[in-house]
Formats: sequence, C-alpha cells, structure tokens
Amino acid sequence: MKPTITIEYCPRCGWMLRAAYMAQELLGTFTEDINGVLLKPAAIGGAYTISVNEMVVYDRKERGGFPEIKELKQLVRDVVNPEKNLGHSDKTER
Repeated sequence: MKPTITIEYCPRCGWMLRAAYMAQELLGTFTEDINGVLLKPAAIGGAYTISVNEMVVYDRKERGGFPEIKELKQLVRDVVNPEKNLGHSDKTER
C-alpha cells in the first residue's frame, strides 16, 4: 500500500496556507508514489510536523524553522521512493 503524508500544522499560528502549499508541491511530485496528503490541525500550539505514515521526516520545533520545498521533497523521496530523480530539486551530491 502506498504511504500517506501527513502535514500537522498549528491553526492558531496561521500555518494552514503553508501546509496547503507544501501538500500541493508533494502531490505534484509524488503523484504515483503516495496515497495522498492529509492536512491535520494540531492540538499543540506551534506544531508543524510532516510525516510519512507514522515516521516523522520533519519537525519545525526540532529543526528551528520550516523546510524549503527542495529539502522537503528530498526527505519525502528518501522514504517513499529513494530511486526517484527529483530533477532540479535533487541533491547535488548523492
């Protein structure tokens, strides 16, 4: 079964649009590789985590900010389809 990406965001912080933008980018890049992207309002203030199934690939509180789309695509790719070429969004060194 294809994995589901969950973006959990703090609605009180106004991060829903950021989460929707990231969801759009991930859906466009991983159309064939994922089941979908779930936007989930967080119960904890300031939360912004991105996970593939139950595995957290990005946590704003741990990293001290938000990921760039290029970085996020690389993190998700490394879990859902490590062989996928991301073109211009790919790492320069592998």
